[in-house]
Amino acid sequence: MKAMILAAGLGTRLRPLTSRRPKALVPVGNRPVIDRAIAYLKGCNITEFVVNAHHHSRQIIRHLNGGRPFGVEIDVREEKEILGTGGGIKNVWDFWDNTPFVVMNGDILTDIDLEKAYEMHCESDNLATLILHDCMPFNQVRVDDHMNITDIAPEDHPDRLAFTGLHIMEPELLTHIPEGVFSNIIDIYRRLITLGRPIRAYISEHHYWRDIGSIGSYLLANKEALGKDPFRLGPHCRIHSSARLNDWAVIGEEARLEEGVEITRSVLWENVVIKKGVKVIDSIITSSRKVELDQVGKVL
Repeated sequence: MKAMILAAGLGTRLRPLTSRRPKALVPVGNRPVIDRAIAYLKGCNITEFVVNAHHHSRQIIRHLNGGRPFGVEIDVREEKEILGTGGGIKNVWDFWDNTPFVVMNGDILTDIDLEKAYEMHCESDNLATLILHDCMPFNQVRVDDHMNITDIAPEDHPDRLAFTGLHIMEPELLTHIPEGVFSNIIDIYRRLITLGRPIRAYISEHHYWRDIGSIGSYLLANKEALGKDPFRLGPHCRIHSSARLNDWAVIGEEARLEEGVEITRSVLWENVVIKKGVKVIDSIITSSRKVELDQVGKVL
């Protein structure tokens, strides 16, 4: 199977975390989110990857390095002008073959049974299969008793389902996406639904799913990545014996916590220095930052 990871977005809702790096490289549990997406897709028997990139695209290209760190081939396509979710898929038309392919949003974490959904898609005549679940406040998709998607609303409704950011498409779908211009794949689906084309649902239950598109969701994703261990320390951390970690915390590579420091429900990226006496609570400290107190005890 082939898959595309959509990673060209500007990460607007995640600012300022995405000011200096693309959302795809934001760490969750000390591991870039795109690394987690690749591991998930590899576990679902995906063998060939393409990734689109725009915001800080050179960082993504260097990190993925053609797929060598992951043991697979990964083709990165830069978008000089951002093309959107539809335009991005169309832009890599030459990557696809004549078999159904998978598209995954680059800002989600999940363990959904993708192989089961793919098998169901291949047994149907669907032009596209959207993997849905019940996840308020994102429930925008109306599905009938035959799994036909009949409407995708701009706002949530309690009697609908949410799109997980995972979909399976037939190559024919590419013929319905305009070339070289910005387009939203959801708008393409809406148009095809009105034309009576088979856009259908696979409903997943009892799985893990997290969207890291907002600061609140990003913090939750880090907490959930810890599993049963409340704390995660990156390599080469230096933590003073009097420093304390409370509730849960993720501490990045080569971070330094000095005397009397307290870290509570927070995420520190790599090379962070927390100076003597500072308390970090419900916060995210991005890479190579130094946090210290001034002469009157205020954080600088």
